[in-house]
Amino acid sequence: MRKFIPPFDDTVQLDDMPVDFSDTAPIVDDDGNQRRPEIEVPDHVVVASENNDSISRATAYASVAILLCINLLNYMDRYTVAGVLKDIQDYYQLENSEDGLIQTVFVITYMVFSPIFGFLGDRFTRKYLMAAGILFWSAVTFLGSMIPRDHFYAFALMRALVGVGEASYSTIAPTIIADLFTGSMRSRMLMIFYFAIPVGSGLGYIVGSNIAKALGAWQWALRVTPVLGVVCVILILVVLKEPKRGMSEGGVTLHNTSYLTDLKEVMKIPSFVLATIGFTCVTFTTGALALWAPLFMYDSIKAQGKEASQAGPNYLCAGEPLKVCVAFTFGIITVLAGFVGVALGAEISRRYKKINPRADPLVCAFGLLTCVPFLFFALVLSQWYTVPTYILIFLGETMLCLNWSIIADMLLYVVIPTRRSTAESVQILVSHAFGDAGSPYIVGLVSQALAKNYNAPPRSAYVQYKTLQLALYVTPFICVLGGGFFLATALFIEKDKSNAMKITQGQAPVQEAGDTDSYDDPIILSYE
Repeated sequence: MRKFIPPFDDTVQLDDMPVDFSDTAPIVDDDGNQRRPEIEVPDHVVVASENNDSISRATAYASVAILLCINLLNYMDRYTVAGVLKDIQDYYQLENSEDGLIQTVFVITYMVFSPIFGFLGDRFTRKYLMAAGILFWSAVTFLGSMIPRDHFYAFALMRALVGVGEASYSTIAPTIIADLFTGSMRSRMLMIFYFAIPVGSGLGYIVGSNIAKALGAWQWALRVTPVLGVVCVILILVVLKEPKRGMSEGGVTLHNTSYLTDLKEVMKIPSFVLATIGFTCVTFTTGALALWAPLFMYDSIKAQGKEASQAGPNYLCAGEPLKVCVAFTFGIITVLAGFVGVALGAEISRRYKKINPRADPLVCAFGLLTCVPFLFFALVLSQWYTVPTYILIFLGETMLCLNWSIIADMLLYVVIPTRRSTAESVQILVSHAFGDAGSPYIVGLVSQALAKNYNAPPRSAYVQYKTLQLALYVTPFICVLGGGFFLATALFIEKDKSNAMKITQGQAPVQEAGDTDSYDDPIILSYE
């Protein structure tokens, strides 16, 4: 197969693909309406790029590999701060609420700039947008490591600006994968792409704490990813090719509508709205745990009067300071839970989808609901038992990770290609505005307020442990809410997916401003 050729008359042409003449359905149905057969698209096609050059399989796979590496670096940088949070807290003399502010200001700028890059990503060359954003992210990350100890708010500003660079990438990268692959192959590529979330997060804990220890200052932990980010920018500009929007799905009649129309039509998709609320519950939980769980376990172990060698397996912690041991253990847990959870969720969904087309939201609901008892009992047992608590945290994180690639896949197949970056940005805005933008700060604020009820100093290990324990009990409750919204998503997912495919393949019109036609109307469009 050489290239995916868009048809220019009322027939469908696919170079070098076998043609099935077994379709005997009438051209005019029983109601007198014309019928256009659906375009069958394989899981992977060699698609056309923006300059009409073909994109080979090798280039498509290389593009996913580059996007994976950048996603890995993004999450490494994001969670490096959590891995050295105790050092940052001591360096700037911070309270818990100020610790939470570091993550909150990042997420705020990330979500605010996501709609801007969503708009740009649906209309301009995506590789250049990503390259510029990653270069900016690398620069401000490095500059953040240079802020002196009496300028904490300047450090917080640099962490906030990191969100601008990440917004340019997160809203665009999944849409490129969607235009390179379709069907089960797209699901596999998204699974690989989203491995970067747990793996990058785990590496952030590990690399951050160990580089800080090796070089004697936590600032060096923030100077690794910017160098690698510049390398990724070069790879984007040299290797990655820009696919045409919607070509992997036969989207040959699509054109852009106004941004307000895009927003309006995206918000009319019930499964998108419900899944976004469900995903908001996921980000609320992961945001709170990602920042506070290592410090929570550190305080738990200190409150029990244990040493570093008792904080985890001896071969991990022997001879290491307690804070390094806890960060390293959390890194290992996060990486393993991510590998198992993302792969397991994608595979369960792929197999279950063969018998139930609503599999994706049901698997997401299952993941959130089953993580509830693990998180709850991890918080309860942490007062007495360290290793069982780590095991429960691992199982809870595994269940949370079931949904990462599935949620992205759902968004891509219920939204038409020319609106996907906009939809990504809306989901990022909503899920972070009401999720991890506030959850670290809320947990820190509640913890600080509860500390007033204790006679011991607020920053003592026992008080910090007890107050964080109580504040973190909100996370299992939020997971229950998220599971309910994913169950509701299952009621609409089939129809929304069918509607998007009809529009993409020219069997229904793209809704313009003022249009009132339903997506189900049998209106036939001619190919341009």
